[in-house]
Amino acid sequence: MKNEKIAFLVDSGSDVPQNVLEQGNMKVIPLKIIYKDGEYTDKVDIQPEELYDRLKEEIPKTSLPDGETIKNMLNEIKAEGYTKVIAITISSGLSGTNNMVRLMAEEVEDLDVFVLDTKNVGIGSGLHAVQALSYVEAGMDWETIKQKLQDGIEKIKIHFYVDTLEYLQKGGRIGLVSSLVGNLLNLKPVISCNDDGIYYTVTKARGSKKGIQKTIDCSIEFANKAKKYDVAVCYAGTETKKIIDTIAETMKEMLPNIRDFYYETLSPALGVHTGPGLIGIAISQLED
Repeated sequence: MKNEKIAFLVDSGSDVPQNVLEQGNMKVIPLKIIYKDGEYTDKVDIQPEELYDRLKEEIPKTSLPDGETIKNMLNEIKAEGYTKVIAITISSGLSGTNNMVRLMAEEVEDLDVFVLDTKNVGIGSGLHAVQALSYVEAGMDWETIKQKLQDGIEKIKIHFYVDTLEYLQKGGRIGLVSSLVGNLLNLKPVISCNDDGIYYTVTKARGSKKGIQKTIDCSIEFANKAKKYDVAVCYAGTETKKIIDTIAETMKEMLPNIRDFYYETLSPALGVHTGPGLIGIAISQLED
């Protein structure tokens, strides 16, 4: 690696795999989950199953951490001797975290912070952190890394299936996904993020079985545009785990040129907006 010391800052909504967090010594900005009776820190003092159990009684709100928390994390990075930071967040179209990191970065002197708006969510965003780490470990120079990460936004895509659109609606995250007709006809949308990082319907299918199959099909089609790819699957709720196990095997059979495969649970902060029953597949198209 070159002489430059580059640190990583990611948000908890990016669901960066644990082994990648550890390998890159990445600091995680925790999103907040707010109930009437108190506030919880994403993945720290609330876990997914606890959240889903409580959804029947109350749908909490989510919020980004306060600016002071982010500023303190950047100052910690600086105190550790780093001069450059790659900050990776979920889409600015879905969360204010990206903008908050930008604002706080301007307040910390002598620290060059590159903030990537992935236009993505969950492990789809997390795969950008995987790529960033691989560039740093390959010893690429700072300007090249920034350019490659910016150019790589369109090469990573997540497709996901949700059992109900109720939580996306109630949380105000429905984006461009139309819900009324779907509910009447049992149409299940396959959802992704568009170029602005907003949820939209890629395709629809009648019933859950066909909806899940379409999610698989869309992901395989996207992966096959590259000769190599990273694949990640994610799920929300224990009942979905059996299905995702089968999907993971299917993806490995159908896509022979996988570099790395990741298997993640959805963070509680994202689960607030999807409810249990989410199945997500993210693909990162790699260079030859």
